[in-house]
Amino acid sequence: MLKAKIFVQLKPSVLDPQGKAVTNSLSHLGYDNVVETRISKYIEISLDTRDLAAAQKQIDNICNSLLANPNTETYHFVIEEI
Repeated sequence: MLKAKIFVQLKPSVLDPQGKAVTNSLSHLGYDNVVETRISKYIEISLDTRDLAAAQKQIDNICNSLLANPNTETYHFVIEEI
């Protein structure tokens, strides 16, 4: 079996209101050296296969079609054996 660990982030040019709210809250808590916070998504998908090349293609298709919005987000993933 393989496990894909997928990271989806907003593109740097896209505003992140949730991240801004976290940065403001951290400032109010006394963490004045925090300049910016960006909120991202982390997804794990387990695959019942040992074919790494096929799994990479499948995960790339899943990310492109469902998990990441190509207009506003980027993604990367790693696949490991479990």
